[in-house]
Amino acid sequence: MLSKLQIRTITSLHHKKFRREHGLFIVEGIKSVMEFVHSDYIVQHVFYTAQAAAKFVKIPQNIKSDEISEQELIRISSLKAPQGVLALVSIPSYPALRSNALSGDFTLVLDDIQDPGNLGTIIRTAEWFGFKRVVCSAGTVDTYNPKVVQASMGSLARMEIHYTDIAELIAHTPLPVFGAVLEGMPIYETDFGHEGLIILGNEGSGINAAILPHLKHRVTIPRVGRAESLNVAVSAALFCAELARKRNREGDNSPVSTDL
Repeated sequence: MLSKLQIRTITSLHHKKFRREHGLFIVEGIKSVMEFVHSDYIVQHVFYTAQAAAKFVKIPQNIKSDEISEQELIRISSLKAPQGVLALVSIPSYPALRSNALSGDFTLVLDDIQDPGNLGTIIRTAEWFGFKRVVCSAGTVDTYNPKVVQASMGSLARMEIHYTDIAELIAHTPLPVFGAVLEGMPIYETDFGHEGLIILGNEGSGINAAILPHLKHRVTIPRVGRAESLNVAVSAALFCAELARKRNREGDNSPVSTDL
């Protein structure tokens, strides 16, 4: 049985302030939890129902785990329909990001992405195409928001997510900077070379005005129909796919990667 303190602590992790205070975030669902169990992330505690216990592989002995009731899981879950398993995972700390650490490959840079579902989908998409790292502005939604974690479908377990002042990063980087905008060179005609930063802007306002002057290459996804804009996660997928396609066309069959 969960104590009142445990319930209060776990439910507080639904909020960014307390995730940072406790250094923990929530992962839910058998598949996602097992992805983190077998990753470099540190899983502190796993809670599971009797029904879920029969469906997943045994939790390693070094990870604390407890069976709880369905009602207890409902109380601590961030989901309307809890999936039987909830884990508390330590928020990792990464060294300060330096622009030279991004050389030699491509990096997605997200400018004030607000929707948790979009960020989670971008992380999942980036991992699909072989990226190991995504860089976010300070104004981007928290990666460890339960909705982001859920939308990433376990891909977050294999990704580094950095938060930094991207205006400063872009202003001082020697790398080519490509920005996704409505008016620019069509993505299919752009020479991306072999490295660079791919800037994707806010869902409503696009790339921040302070960043626009630092774009060395303005790139657009050509519009055929009458829709006013593309979802940012869809745009990210198209950029990732195009970079992978051009890499493969040039004879390098290795995935696009930022794992340095």
